[in-house]
Amino acid sequence: MGEIIGLVAVAAPFLMVVAIVWITNQKKLEEKRLSATAEASSEKAAQYASRVQQLEDRVQVLERIVTDRGYNVAAQIEALRDTREVEETGSGIPLDIANKEKA
Repeated sequence: MGEIIGLVAVAAPFLMVVAIVWITNQKKLEEKRLSATAEASSEKAAQYASRVQQLEDRVQVLERIVTDRGYNVAAQIEALRDTREVEETGSGIPLDIANKEKA
């Protein structure tokens, strides 16, 4: 029993030094991991902020189109469709007008 106590008394300081070094290294590794994660997160946040700004700019343009020109945008789109259909049929008369005249 006395030999075990002597062995523990001799080995304990060395084990404590090893434990302190190991804990210190683990702490440094964790700090590096956290800083790398924070950098990646801040980079992603910057990318998201940039994308959000682009989308807000696009929404502003769409709002300006709707409010400046009124709600006749749908009519203009339909007129373009009618023009395309006239070109496809080659008749020179928009399809909607031909249908309205028959009715």
